Amino acid sequence: MLKFPRIFFVRQNFPHRRLQDVAGEVARQLAAASFGSRLSPGARVALGVGSRGITNIATIVRSVVDYWKAQGMRPFIFPAMGSHGAATAEGQALILARYGINEQTMDCPVISQLEVVSLGKTEDGIEAFMDRVAYESSGVMLINRVKWHTNFSGAIESGLFKMMAIGIGKFAGAERYHTYAYRLGMVNMIRSVGRQVLKTGKILGGLAILEDAYHDTAKLDAVPVEGMEQREEENLALVKSWMAKIPLDLDILIIDEIGKEIAGSGMDLKVINRWSGPGEEPIPGAHNFERIFVRNLSPLSHHNAAGVGRADVVTDRLVNQVDWNATYINVLTSSMTLGARMPIHFPTDRECLERMMPTVGKFDMGDVTIGWIRNTLELAVLGLSENLKSEIGNDPTLEILGPACDLKFDRDGNLVRPQFGDIGNKNVPGSEEESLPNTGR
Repeated sequence: MLKFPRIFFVRQNFPHRRLQDVAGEVARQLAAASFGSRLSPGARVALGVGSRGITNIATIVRSVVDYWKAQGMRPFIFPAMGSHGAATAEGQALILARYGINEQTMDCPVISQLEVVSLGKTEDGIEAFMDRVAYESSGVMLINRVKWHTNFSGAIESGLFKMMAIGIGKFAGAERYHTYAYRLGMVNMIRSVGRQVLKTGKILGGLAILEDAYHDTAKLDAVPVEGMEQREEENLALVKSWMAKIPLDLDILIIDEIGKEIAGSGMDLKVINRWSGPGEEPIPGAHNFERIFVRNLSPLSHHNAAGVGRADVVTDRLVNQVDWNATYINVLTSSMTLGARMPIHFPTDRECLERMMPTVGKFDMGDVTIGWIRNTLELAVLGLSENLKSEIGNDPTLEILGPACDLKFDRDGNLVRPQFGDIGNKNVPGSEEESLPNTGR
């Protein structure tokens, strides 16, 4: 039986940017932008909400609803998430509900359906679409997080413009747009379709959500429709400067969970330094990981395993949870078929590690370096093997939280992760332990 390196838990000390009053900031931003002055009282306002796991999303959306009601309008919410939720109206409504967004909590209708209206063709010949119910409203406001995309790089990536291009076009639009993106590139496609959507005059503006390295709400920006494209670029550049990364090269990176609410590709490819197709190039500023071991799907993945193909090894329990229909719809719509390829898999965490350690090019298993994260969003605290102590000590942003400990396994051969408490809004290990054989969390 192989002997595994001991593990330190290490904190990365990032700047804190968390907003103290999220609901209040939503109200202040929307009031300053004077969105309400664009419509007459009684107007129906469509609020587009996506499928990503955005911190405080229910609070933010409810605050937007309250703003429009205070202006005398009649807001309603619609899913703006392309093909997610297995490309069904019911599945997309369920995703919102699991984020706490439903008719009861929002005190307004949630209308999930898949019919679209054609908006004509862009200069590149792309036919653009919009959710029919949203198009029939008096105006559309988008609510989305602005951040780097996990599959491509550019001045515009994930955010309001991408939601305008792909999200509000439902499955009909998402499928067509990704096909054009295969030829034109994602950034060009997003700009082209987004500009066509703006020509309709239906878009009132959007609320951009920016998160810091701790995944906390750090900035809310009410973006008027005029200048939306430039503002998107500015917000993306800012949030990229806040990005958290894994601080060292590793032989094996253990990831507890992947899922669509974590990243469009299940795990952030700019964190794990793996692009999505042939001819991959290293990502600037990212460290290298020889082997990636994914333990499970996140509870909010809804069994969609898109992105699992970037792992080298996974557990049988992950494989047994996959909804292949939802996964295939997602990867085929996005044209990123690599994301659904099945890695090597074994029954237990112990066996996954034992099988991978001899494949990293080292004869002495005591020299194998290991990192351990919950997912690619939560990087403030991570496990790093004891044989990296000198590298950890040379980085002033890293803080060792306690003595090194053995990797512990339960009687089924699955990792037991130290229980995490919440101190200063950063996850840090507590004194108790938590066995995670079934959830991977």
